[in-house]
Amino acid sequence: MDLSQKILGIHFPNPTVLASGIWGITAASWRAAARAGAGGVTTKSLWLKEHRGHASPVIIATDHWTLNAVGVPDAGIEKAREEIGDYQKDQPVPLIANIIADTVENYGKTAQAIAKLKPEFLEVNISCPNVEDELGKPFACSSHAAAAVTKAVKAVSGKIPVFIKLSPNVDSIAAIAQSCAAAGADGFTVINTVGPGMAIDLKSRMPILTNRVGGLSGPAIKPIAVRCIADVYRATEGKLPIIGTGGVMTGEDALELMLAGASLVGIGSAVGYRGSKVFSLVCAEMEAWCEREGVKKIGEMVGGMQRKLKMQNSK
Repeated sequence: MDLSQKILGIHFPNPTVLASGIWGITAASWRAAARAGAGGVTTKSLWLKEHRGHASPVIIATDHWTLNAVGVPDAGIEKAREEIGDYQKDQPVPLIANIIADTVENYGKTAQAIAKLKPEFLEVNISCPNVEDELGKPFACSSHAAAAVTKAVKAVSGKIPVFIKLSPNVDSIAAIAQSCAAAGADGFTVINTVGPGMAIDLKSRMPILTNRVGGLSGPAIKPIAVRCIADVYRATEGKLPIIGTGGVMTGEDALELMLAGASLVGIGSAVGYRGSKVFSLVCAEMEAWCEREGVKKIGEMVGGMQRKLKMQNSK
């Protein structure tokens, strides 16, 4: 059984990728994810300058969902340069550098600075739902704004492929994806967290998170992720690769996202539910399922539902 994927010329030993914002803060944590079985790793969102984020408490989790309002903290470009340089000394798996900014101009500046460090992909976070009080509505909520960020990043990214991280919290994720594709996007990450949502402590009768609201992730959002991936894949005719993320806990979850159209599968909250070995566990479960079903190469699964629907519709 061959779990490897080649995406835009980059070899991934398996489709699982450490999602941005979970665990992936330092070179040491990226290596740890690779040792745990991840086929690729994504940095937390990198800012041009230091960004402090929100005060604790910032995370609450149940068996079914996780709510976070970390607020995208980061030490800035110099720290990113240090950690990425350290990781690249003995890089075990591809590195996806996730960037974020407050303006279109700063997206371009951040992308230019990070592109010089030569990660395999740039992932552009235009869709974080828990910093609206600070930055306003995410760029992902507008086709025009999303396209403007895409153009700004593509203008300075050189040969590094650019993946736009999309939000489920929009009227039409397909329309946003089409605008980004027209602006030059090389791929997409689908989806960011859902919401924002809120949890209330019954004793104090107050919101549990200091920020009051946060992005929803975990098992509960998987059906939304599957639908969004399917919409983006169909809207772009399967021509642009998708990193599918949202609610993946098991190998069968990962395969479901791939059938919808994902080429790689981001795993984030599941690290908290199943531990750091979740990547190797998910890969083993994918492999076992594929062997039972006679699938020889994992790439056969990508967009499988879409092809079957097309065949049914043509009859």
